[in-house]
Amino acid sequence: MCSTYYTLFLNGKIMKHFGQYIRQVREDNGLSLRKVAEMIEITPSLLSKIERGIENASEEVIINLAKQYQLNEDILLAMNGKVSSKLKEIIIARPEIFSKILYELEKQPDHALLRITREVKDGMW
Repeated sequence: MCSTYYTLFLNGKIMKHFGQYIRQVREDNGLSLRKVAEMIEITPSLLSKIERGIENASEEVIINLAKQYQLNEDILLAMNGKVSSKLKEIIIARPEIFSKILYELEKQPDHALLRITREVKDGMW
């Protein structure tokens, strides 16, 4: 298995890897594997391998899947053990500060991270 493993719940089901998640989203949207493969311009065989966790998806494929399903591409990339090019640019521009921030945030509970995100977004810093 190539896919990154994590625990994720989707509609009450535990998803063990990125491919399972993508398959469930596809099925929830009533789309065939062939149709999605055609829409994101890959072979059905490749999409099948991604969904089964046999093959990792490229950044391009993940971004196309995110667009197709109207999902956040950064989250899908992270679920597959990748970081978007845009986030890499942000971190590389200020590596020392983002390194410190990320290590400190790693220790915080989710509710604290969500509060911080809201405060930053709302300009309450």
